[in-house]
Amino acid sequence: METEKKTLAFFKGNFVPIEEANINIMNHSFMYGTAVFEGIRAYWNEKEEELYVFRLREHFERMADSVKIMYLETKYSVDELCKITVELLRRNAPRTDTYVRPAAYKTVHRVGPSLDNNPSDICMFTVPFGDYFHGAEGLKVQVSSWRRVEDNAIPARAKIVGAYANTALAKTDAVMAGFDECIVLSENGHVSEGSAMNLFMVKRGQLITTPTTENILEGITRGSIMEFAEAELGLKTVSRTVDRSELYTADELFFCGTGAQIAPIIEVDKRPIGDGRAGAISNQIKDAYISICRGENVKYHKWLTPVNSKKTSETKIPSKR
Repeated sequence: METEKKTLAFFKGNFVPIEEANINIMNHSFMYGTAVFEGIRAYWNEKEEELYVFRLREHFERMADSVKIMYLETKYSVDELCKITVELLRRNAPRTDTYVRPAAYKTVHRVGPSLDNNPSDICMFTVPFGDYFHGAEGLKVQVSSWRRVEDNAIPARAKIVGAYANTALAKTDAVMAGFDECIVLSENGHVSEGSAMNLFMVKRGQLITTPTTENILEGITRGSIMEFAEAELGLKTVSRTVDRSELYTADELFFCGTGAQIAPIIEVDKRPIGDGRAGAISNQIKDAYISICRGENVKYHKWLTPVNSKKTSETKIPSKR
């Protein structure tokens, strides 16, 4: 009888069954949130029977910045991490859209939050992943009473595990109040982003997004939109401070991110956005983005890493340096 194939993870330098990829309860990152991570999507193209990873290298370049901020270290280069990701996906062989979660974490077992004299390692797993908002045509959101963490407290530009307690509080309160999501403000009262995604506003045909100085994650999807919206749709983006009240009078609003993809917003604080339906520009950007991610727009294959058509042999994991 054929045995069921086990899902693999990358852990302690090897590909192992995910059930074996476990850490001790005294692990420093578990106790103090001192790990950093990335969220990466791979898109299944049924026609080509190909799995495309979206902007793989850029994600690991950003992770390298997070590693630096948190005094982490990794024995793997960006190129090696890209190869490990492709190999893990190849071994797990998903035939659906898939989420990849690499993390760099502190490995010491001790009480005390200090990051010094504290070794690091890399782990990674994959899971099937569809729509973050489960196919909702438009989101009803609230402006959260929780403020985004400040750069001088826990920098939002690094994907630090512990910082996502801020995200969890804002998101949970919004959902429990009957909303789909929330928008958070920075301590100065300006619009920052969603609980875990960037934000765009459309006003009189102009794309506007909040600047990196408003304690946002420097989103890879955000940057991609700014590039292809101009090239494909003729829409230039202005990055500037946005006031809360501007949200209410926007023609369109949408979230963007690896998880959220492109998610139109139709209501903020019980006020309809535009005509209360997903806007035309939001939908154009959403369609263009998905087409790019699935490899249907050949002009943007430079952003994609194919998994199944790779002719390289099995990835050799570098020894500890």
